[in-house]
Amino acid sequence: MSQIRGTAGYHLGPDHRPFGGPSMSAATSDPSPLDAIRTQTSKIEDMLDTIAEPIKPYLPAIGRFLIVVTFLEDALRIITQWNDQLAYLRDYRHIPWGFTHLFLGLNVIAMLFGSTMVIMRRRSEWAVGGLLAVVVAQAVGYGLIFDLNFFLRNLSVVGGLLMVFSDSFQRRKFAFAGLPSLGDEKDRKVYFQLAGRVLLVFLFVGFVFSGEWSISRILVSIVGLVACVMVVVGFKAKLSAVLLVVILSIFNVLINNFWTLHPHHPHRDFAKYDFFQILSIVSGGLVLLVNMGPGSLSVDEKKKVY
Repeated sequence: MSQIRGTAGYHLGPDHRPFGGPSMSAATSDPSPLDAIRTQTSKIEDMLDTIAEPIKPYLPAIGRFLIVVTFLEDALRIITQWNDQLAYLRDYRHIPWGFTHLFLGLNVIAMLFGSTMVIMRRRSEWAVGGLLAVVVAQAVGYGLIFDLNFFLRNLSVVGGLLMVFSDSFQRRKFAFAGLPSLGDEKDRKVYFQLAGRVLLVFLFVGFVFSGEWSISRILVSIVGLVACVMVVVGFKAKLSAVLLVVILSIFNVLINNFWTLHPHHPHRDFAKYDFFQILSIVSGGLVLLVNMGPGSLSVDEKKKVY
């Protein structure tokens, strides 16, 4: 209809074309570069959907399990290094005896209980709330709240937990005390989904601003930041999430290869903690994003409407 309206005011020449205008075939045969990119990315998305089809029913469960891997590993580490953890909190954080035991004990219980509930998809609001409390408590207790890299990664952990929460929404009545109502369950899911995918990309932001710069690192950072923006606005979000999974997984294996370090190496625990935290965010949160899609508040969904 737009083409008919566009030629309504022109005089037609002998070949029934408007004077001074291109032929209809010429106007439609040369797609713009943006249209070509959209066509190619759509083909790639269709290919990825085909490859993932056999495991697609299991992706939500896999994503929920991977999200809590970092909490399970942390709980196991505290249990197996109980005396060392107590000594660190007493000697370096100056937390009184007794409170150190209470702090570690509550953290272990909250992580094991919350992780189990997330995996089983039971009481997700309580499980996610407990794990969020652990994130905040450990940041304060271990004195890492002002560490920029730790802060950015934990924002991504929070984003992954919000993705778990939005994935677990059911038609039930509950509300958060002190928070304004966001409408029905579907509306709340949309907002949590948006917040989750925005927070997920902070892990890559931390990667960009840590480490030494090189040509390859700059190129990877540019590609990754473009993918992050696409995830945030929800444009080709699934494809962008897959790209971030590939980049960050390679980075994680190369940088946090704790299995190559001696068991008593001073940096082994840090590398192991970082490895499982990044694994949770990348393989858990982004897998849930790939499975669920970006949600209604996204460019992808708006395009479907129009």
